[in-house]
Amino acid sequence: MAAIGKIRSWGPALVGIIALGLFGFIAGDMFRSCETHANESRQIIGEVLGENVKVQDFQALLDEYQQVIKLTQGRDNLTEEEMNQVKDMVWNSYIANKVMEAQTKKLGLEVTDDEMKSILREGNDPMLKNTPFTNQQTGRFDPTQLTKFLNDYKAAQKSNPQMAEQYKPLYDYWRFIEKQIYEQTLSRKYQALLSNCLISNPISAKAAIVEEAQESDIKLAILPYTNVADKDVPVTDEDLKAKYNEEKEMYKQDIETRDIKFVDFQVVASKSDRDALMKTMKDAAAKLASGANPAEVVRKAQSSVPYIAMPITERALPLDISRKLDSLSVGQTSDPFETTSDNTLNVVKLISKTMLPDSIQYRVIQVGAATSEEAQQRADSIYNAIKGGADFAEVAKVYGQTGEQIWMNSSQYENGQGLDEESTNYLYALNTMAAGETRNINFAQGNIVVQVTDRRSMVEKYDIAVIKHTIDFSKETYSEAYNKFSQFVSESQTLDELEKNASKFGYKVQDRPDLSNSEHTVAGVRATREAMKWVFDAKPGQVSPLYECGNSDHLLVVGLEKIHNVGYRDVDALRERLTQEVIRDKKFEVLKQKLAGVNSIAEAEKKGAQVVDVNQITFKSPVYVQQTGSSEPALSGAVAAAESGKFFPRVVKGNGGAYMFQVVKRQMPENAVKSNAEPMESQLSKKALQAASRYTQELMMKAKVQDKRYLFF
Repeated sequence: MAAIGKIRSWGPALVGIIALGLFGFIAGDMFRSCETHANESRQIIGEVLGENVKVQDFQALLDEYQQVIKLTQGRDNLTEEEMNQVKDMVWNSYIANKVMEAQTKKLGLEVTDDEMKSILREGNDPMLKNTPFTNQQTGRFDPTQLTKFLNDYKAAQKSNPQMAEQYKPLYDYWRFIEKQIYEQTLSRKYQALLSNCLISNPISAKAAIVEEAQESDIKLAILPYTNVADKDVPVTDEDLKAKYNEEKEMYKQDIETRDIKFVDFQVVASKSDRDALMKTMKDAAAKLASGANPAEVVRKAQSSVPYIAMPITERALPLDISRKLDSLSVGQTSDPFETTSDNTLNVVKLISKTMLPDSIQYRVIQVGAATSEEAQQRADSIYNAIKGGADFAEVAKVYGQTGEQIWMNSSQYENGQGLDEESTNYLYALNTMAAGETRNINFAQGNIVVQVTDRRSMVEKYDIAVIKHTIDFSKETYSEAYNKFSQFVSESQTLDELEKNASKFGYKVQDRPDLSNSEHTVAGVRATREAMKWVFDAKPGQVSPLYECGNSDHLLVVGLEKIHNVGYRDVDALRERLTQEVIRDKKFEVLKQKLAGVNSIAEAEKKGAQVVDVNQITFKSPVYVQQTGSSEPALSGAVAAAESGKFFPRVVKGNGGAYMFQVVKRQMPENAVKSNAEPMESQLSKKALQAASRYTQELMMKAKVQDKRYLFF
């Protein structure tokens, strides 16, 4: 009983311990849940119509598009600029399709399986013409070829996985095309629905003909705004606010932007760096001139242009090198020269030049055996048989080959990448063999009996050694530049200090207004993603750390000046623009008052107006007034509304001045009078549809798109 009583005395403590244990269990579960949610949120690349876009899904779309480029263009790698264009294209397409999908779903629009089958059966969709499933004779899409391929792929998936793997890139490409056709067809349906709501009529067509063709000659009285000094029209904050409220809808923005100040310093080679490289280039030039092995000299000089021990065409050379050819004689080596466009020093030796075919048709029989001696004997036997009159194709069939004729042009090998000595010798033989000539060429892995059947497009080719070397900075030069820039950044922790210290260190602060997170670089410098992330995470007034970017040759520091949130721009951000508009408005009122009571061009001239003749004014095209240097659409509209022969009594407010005028003559070209209204009706309908096509922009705004790609790419 005493033990039980003691346990009871521990009751409150036990309850507390159990409560803490339960809290720890619940809190741990909550923590894990929060951590999972945080991890998921870190994978969100954007948002559209309230739905998150995951980075994995976007990356899958990117990979899909890259595979299409690889398959259609034969390119494995894209430049950074090209890749950025692909990212934008895929993103914009994804957003547009999501928005369109939501709209068509509301309306019950869809593309049925039967419609897709009909599109494939007709084969008229432009995307189908670029697929491999086209009839070689007609050039048209052939649905039977597609059906055969899809059946073969399905069969291979079951019976031959290796073959299915080979088919898969083409299958994925077709699925991409099919998806594109579906999405474009759905979009066209939606546009067709709109277009049937936008039709023209004969009355509007005739009015449009008049607007486009009717010409007016006028006498124009001009009072430029420059006649009124800015100091005579003071601008108050109340004026700016009133103008802002008048035009407020013009200043609405759909995405957040930020104003930044930045200092970008590019590290370049110092004088000592240039001198050291010049010495290397002169040594290489001397070796080439003395007859040293050009391949060895080019390799040791680390030239960006490899040496190919065979003649190549002029187009295979960099532009600055090809331009040098005319000034060199055979055997001559140039002095080192600089090309500023690619920041290089260059040396060129023209070893020889000769006329050779640009295109060669040939056929081969590959000969292999257990030993090189056996291969040589067999190849000799084939070679002798063909030389003795045997048919090349028939001999090839004996060895299980077709012996078909193949065309090769110079561009297929002239980049020189990956050409070993055997390949070079083989290509040299093809270039120099006469039509009908046969040779037995020995390779380490066997022999090739080759026969040239045709040679075309004789061009001048050059055996040329090129040493092209970038004028790089040394580690010492970079270290010195880095240390100086680092000190500048450490002493510039505010925007004021950044601007104050820049001139002291010899740098220049630049402004970049309205940077958006959909852009790929800061200050136009590549590899600035970390700086971009900083900009959209910083607060106004903050200065970033030092960033090394570009091609490891740029030093960058950024200061955040201002944030422009989604919505209406504030008055202060628009102060300069609004001030100019208010000044123009006030100047117009001054000039309008000056012209008050004027009833003729002569009276306007007495008030100080300059009078000129302006002819052939149409409603369609804005008048350009040379005296004010401005385009004046308001004046064109007023002229069209005025009566011919009468003075227009109201003062027209233009972009460059105040105007009064009298229509002297009005005429309609004879061909316009006789023109048929039907083509104009069709044209107006198309214009209306074009205007309506801006619905996409409106839908995008309502979709509340958030773009956070800068966090990942």
